[in-house]
Amino acid sequence: MAFDQNTRNRLQRFVTEARRALEEEFARQLQNDYGMDPVSGTVAPLDSLRHTNDQQRETARILRDTLAHYCASPDTDRKSELDRIVREQAFTVLNRLAALRMAEARGLLIESVGNGYQAKGFQLYSRLAGAGLGETGDAYRVYLHSIFDELSQDLPGLFDRFSPQGRLFPREAALIQILDLINQGEIDALWAEDETIGWVYQYFNSKEERKAMRDASQAPRNSRELAVRNQFFTPRYVVEFLVDNTLGRLWFNWTGGQTVFRDRCQYLLVKPDEQPETAKRLRDPRTIKLIDPACGSMHFGLYAFDLYLEIYREAWDWEQAHGPGCLDMEIGGSPDLKPLSQTYADQATFLHAIPKLIIERNIYGVDIDPRAAQIASLALWLRAQRAWHDAGVKAKDRPRVGRGNVVAAVAPPGEVDLRKRFMEELNPLDAELFEQTLFLLKGLPELGVLLQVEKELPSLIRKIYGEHGGLFKEEDMARWQQAEVRLRQALTDYAREARSTYQGRLFAEDALQGLRMIDHCREVFDVVAMNPPFGALAESTKAALVEAYPNSRSDLLAIFVERGLQLARPTARIGAITSRTCFFLSSFRNWREEVVLGMARPEVMADLGHGVMDDAMVEAAAYVLERAA
Repeated sequence: MAFDQNTRNRLQRFVTEARRALEEEFARQLQNDYGMDPVSGTVAPLDSLRHTNDQQRETARILRDTLAHYCASPDTDRKSELDRIVREQAFTVLNRLAALRMAEARGLLIESVGNGYQAKGFQLYSRLAGAGLGETGDAYRVYLHSIFDELSQDLPGLFDRFSPQGRLFPREAALIQILDLINQGEIDALWAEDETIGWVYQYFNSKEERKAMRDASQAPRNSRELAVRNQFFTPRYVVEFLVDNTLGRLWFNWTGGQTVFRDRCQYLLVKPDEQPETAKRLRDPRTIKLIDPACGSMHFGLYAFDLYLEIYREAWDWEQAHGPGCLDMEIGGSPDLKPLSQTYADQATFLHAIPKLIIERNIYGVDIDPRAAQIASLALWLRAQRAWHDAGVKAKDRPRVGRGNVVAAVAPPGEVDLRKRFMEELNPLDAELFEQTLFLLKGLPELGVLLQVEKELPSLIRKIYGEHGGLFKEEDMARWQQAEVRLRQALTDYAREARSTYQGRLFAEDALQGLRMIDHCREVFDVVAMNPPFGALAESTKAALVEAYPNSRSDLLAIFVERGLQLARPTARIGAITSRTCFFLSSFRNWREEVVLGMARPEVMADLGHGVMDDAMVEAAAYVLERAA
């Protein structure tokens, strides 16, 4: 189904109405049940909630811990953070129910949301459970929670019911309203489409909300405004054009043109008789890494998944034809890699493993919007399930998919008392490293992958653990990796300790997210594909960005392109869709000379003009740069 304007309008109406209903519901719950008023920002003492049962009182305590955690960050206030809690609970419930509808449409889940209380799965569950679960609405809530708990093993960021974004659930009247909206006939066919979850993400924030933000300030004033103002869905043909000419082109070159991509990738720009020189050793597919540094709903990664499936299949055949040592596992690999034929017993076992490998080894994403991390992880998981389904692998035989490599750039934890308490349990050097690392990450919510943490780590490691001389050599890398393992374990233990509060768990989880972000910044990629933010720099980060990216200071899009090249290995490819004005305005001259022509070589460009990205008032260009050797 084509996502034409009428189709998108129908989906937009659903998302807008569902968001409004859920936010109204959760604002009422906070006020009436939990003594937290988003309108005034007031919070009643916990012991004043005499009308609540034990479960509600526990939720009230957890919500207060969550609010305290959010308010520990600089420049926050209770009212805005209560609004944030309402918004987060709303988008999490909406994303969960949309995910279940999409899973149903793919045959991955028995009908559970479709048809509401009459869903086949719920009817079967009710007959088995009997009357012990109470009224129909209560039983349906328990049924959905059991599905969430099962799916949380693969997708904890979305389905973990004990996460701060997923504590509340709509009461029966509101839930019925949402079920009626999600089961409207006019959008029923859309749940089978891969693009649907991306448009749900796009439409959660309205055009009016974006316009109000722009009218109030030329530049984004905080991380949420930066995310909302730059949320534009990338059309499928642009995604294919950029991925075909980055990931597809690299594989085409390495194989000497001996790949199905010559015919399959409709936007791959090659001459009919073009036959590059075959690489001396073909890259092992487990080492070929792609990142979208502003990933949104992971549209680039979804199409890249399709290409990776073929790359893995062709690599197996290549190794069978040329012997176990023919694949290069050293570039971008890890010491534990062995040839494919020595890792997997046979081709069937190997093919069974590919979807999991793609998520865990190949596709990376970063976004400053926590919703993006939920939806991007979901999109890749659904794509993996479809790959197994198409291969005839039954659900019970599919491996668990690990955490993957999608990271939300959240603020480092701001609780001074918890930080000191945690540091007391570390050895002095690790404690100092932890504190200094949190300081390095302080601009993360606004900067995301633009924060050049990896450049600061070498001097920090030497300052704390001693000098080695020279640049960030293997000794420095080894010391950081060893210290990081200790910090990860200590944070995990801290979050799990019985004496740790819920706020302590949030503190530890945000610190762990920061460590994952550092890993992404230290990684080296073969492909960078993106639709980056554009426009003026936010006042809160302008000075830091101008200092770090002097040649690209005129616009966010220029900075993202330069950063993409920094993250790329020599001869890697970066594909981007941005405003076309960067290629002729005088304010971008340094960027063109020092970045586009200095760090890279332009390979492909499509001048696309107006109307490419929904609601983005820019003339767009899509282009590919090759990183200088």
